Amino acid sequence: MTQQDSIWHGTVELAALNRLGENSMNAYVGIEFIDFGDDWLAARLPVDKRTVQPFGRLHGGASVVLAETVASVAAMCTLDPTRETAVGMEINANHLRPVSEGYVRAVARPEALQRKTQVWSIRITDELGRLVCISRITMAVIPVSRAAPA
Repeated sequence: MTQQDSIWHGTVELAALNRLGENSMNAYVGIEFIDFGDDWLAARLPVDKRTVQPFGRLHGGASVVLAETVASVAAMCTLDPTRETAVGMEINANHLRPVSEGYVRAVARPEALQRKTQVWSIRITDELGRLVCISRITMAVIPVSRAAPA
């Protein structure tokens, strides 16, 4: 892809994306945005006491939190933030390999970027590049005015 083929609305700044999650689950579980390309966004999650299940393996719910976070933020980065935002409608995940230490990395790529919906695929891998989880999320694109908390 050339620069003009990028899916992003404006400039993607990883530091700004990380600040966005400072007072949310992102910070609590340690999600960090680490890289991006013309049509993908990557984040990582530590496998530690915050993200494992009682048997010491990465909790499936933590994988889903990572998948939804990276895809939701990616979806928002494709939109004009003064007009639209993206909210999750449905997510699924297949957990394929256990991880008990280190970091996992999630890469979100769009399958469909439509006017009212977006579909993203997320691949989560371990530090050796082995597939840990594959997930897909459907996002609704809504006007900012509808997104304000009641």
